[in-house]
Amino acid sequence: MEKSKQNVIVVIGAGSIGQAIARRVSVGKHIVLADLRQDNADAAAKLLSDAGFSVSTEKVDVSSRASVQALAKTAISFGEIFGVIHAAGVSPSQASPETILKVDLYGTALVLEEFGNVIAAGGSCVVISSQSGHRLPPLTVEQNNLLATTSVEELFKLPIANDELNGPRGAGYRRMIELCAAAGTPDEVGVVGALLMGPDGTFITGSDFLMDGGVTASYWFGGLAPK
Repeated sequence: MEKSKQNVIVVIGAGSIGQAIARRVSVGKHIVLADLRQDNADAAAKLLSDAGFSVSTEKVDVSSRASVQALAKTAISFGEIFGVIHAAGVSPSQASPETILKVDLYGTALVLEEFGNVIAAGGSCVVISSQSGHRLPPLTVEQNNLLATTSVEELFKLPIANDELNGPRGAGYRRMIELCAAAGTPDEVGVVGALLMGPDGTFITGSDFLMDGGVTASYWFGGLAPK
């Protein structure tokens, strides 16, 4: 007997932020929860399942087109994909610049391209990323155009990617928390994610929402400003 189809929410990255958004947008839907580490996916799936959600898990490497395509194919087997929560990423404290570009730049582009081909009409995707991009000099019009229009496989050839690959890395996370009132929580991000993916956010497209408790403003104009 063919299994009944459900509306599907795909969560890539089994961390707390992805879960927080999923809890708010997945009632009555099936969650396909994917992570590079199967044990992470299984642990997050248990939490969601125990809370009453329908969940299955998959292993995915977002830097591999074949892996992302396989995830999309699996997700479609459950039903129409109405939401993608892309919360997989690495930071300078976790990985080399090469890996950061593979996962955060190329991997994000892959997810958007592959799921953009199969997501249902009216579906939505949110991408969770680092605040660090707001502490770089603004891109030129030409650089913005290249980043928006270059094919996924050509991204690593862009000069802006090469500059990042060979440039310096910064940390300072403890200093950031010291200068802010408090560290943010996954639930705070979850509220914004739910807005963007819900009926009240249908007219919001291609937008970047900075949630950092004032860290970026402090970096440019306050106590975190480079000396």
